[in-house]
Amino acid sequence: MDVVIRGHRPPGRAFCSPDGVPLSNVHVGVQVRTEAVGLHGGDEPAPEWSVEVRVVAGPDFRGPAVHGVKGERFLYVTWGNVADDGHFGMFRRAKLMLNRIDSELIAAADQPGARLVGRVELSDARGHPRCARVDPPAIVWSLESNSRSAG
Repeated sequence: MDVVIRGHRPPGRAFCSPDGVPLSNVHVGVQVRTEAVGLHGGDEPAPEWSVEVRVVAGPDFRGPAVHGVKGERFLYVTWGNVADDGHFGMFRRAKLMLNRIDSELIAAADQPGARLVGRVELSDARGHPRCARVDPPAIVWSLESNSRSAG
């Protein structure tokens, strides 16, 4: 199943870490295995990522971007500061819970020509990079046609 994560309401590139260190080059990506990929600046208005998720019996989920244990699978949106040498120093992550998506929506998205889209608010109520488990209304899952595989 194609899964697209679309971010909106970004927090910006500057943030003060929980230990008081100012961060000035904040980026966000999705975590694939142990690496943050598809990095976008924290001030980019509409970052987007696409990952492949396999739906297996249960339903359960598999794939390089899928994390967690059976029954509690999720995708990570990962925040970090990018240093001058390009190193991504992760400081925060948000969990996009796959097991909380309606099973009928999952079944429809797992068909040829379809994709699952998660529209996620990247800022929390304080305007900081969103972290922890993301629940509605901060995330809305929907079905969309995927013209790349439909034709």
